[in-house]
Amino acid sequence: MLEQRTIKNLIRAVGVGLHSGQRVELTLRPASVGTGIVFRRIDLAEPVDIPISALSVTDTRLASTISANGIKVQTVEHLMSACAGLGIDNLYIDITGEEIPILDGSAASFVFLLQSAGIEAQKVAKQFIRINQTVTVMEGEGATFKWAKLEPYHGYKLSFEIDFAHVAVDSTGQRVEFDLSIDSYARDIARARTFCFTKDVEMMRANGLALGGGLDNAIVMDDYKVLNAEGLRYGDEFVKHKILDAMGDLYLVGHPLLASYSAFRSGHALNNKLLRAMLAQTGAYDIVTFENEKIAPSGYTQLEPAW
Repeated sequence: MLEQRTIKNLIRAVGVGLHSGQRVELTLRPASVGTGIVFRRIDLAEPVDIPISALSVTDTRLASTISANGIKVQTVEHLMSACAGLGIDNLYIDITGEEIPILDGSAASFVFLLQSAGIEAQKVAKQFIRINQTVTVMEGEGATFKWAKLEPYHGYKLSFEIDFAHVAVDSTGQRVEFDLSIDSYARDIARARTFCFTKDVEMMRANGLALGGGLDNAIVMDDYKVLNAEGLRYGDEFVKHKILDAMGDLYLVGHPLLASYSAFRSGHALNNKLLRAMLAQTGAYDIVTFENEKIAPSGYTQLEPAW
């Protein structure tokens, strides 16, 4: 049986929010089978739980924000991406503010935290959302045209193409494909950092955003070059970060996908629109489990070992 997974031990981290610049404490706790991933605001007089779902996403400007009863948690996509990459089904995430800490701007620190806590198999079958029909969403036209698509696939594969028309970005890989059955999330995707342009940072800070951003937690570019002294971690780090984001955005649906995702210039908003379109399309998906691991997609049977 392909089993659900949680973490073995409680683990904590401290950091700053990318946009708020505020110090925040993060605690990851084991959760029982069937709990799902639940964010909990513990800085409030009465703690508020926010279970993940595609419909709990209430803001997709610059990051993915989820809300419940007017209480929100921002910038959840990097932590959600790490959970997707390591196959974590059940987890409590306690947070002392409204924004997940940015840490180094990638998912690598969250992968380290989850692995350090230990990954534990649970004696109940993991539930998957299996795509049965192609679902496509599109927006814009000409220079603003973008699209995202989910197609049937016995496994989990993502391909992404970017188009930023910037000399530093254009000199790197523009398209990447990641297949969970043959590639390693921790090695190939998790270390890709978020990126921004100096002109946009100035505008965001004028509007009270990106207050916690800097060269230690983002790739920063002027009009011509990358400003980070150490350069890039991957030759195609920009597009790999878009894959990282997409994995986090899509995992907000609440279950791992059996699907092929492909996209051109997509982002948080279009990724969530894709999930909502899938949920609204009759017959587009069903929920499946694998009592026999031999017939399960190899990528999900070869996840980081539980110990």
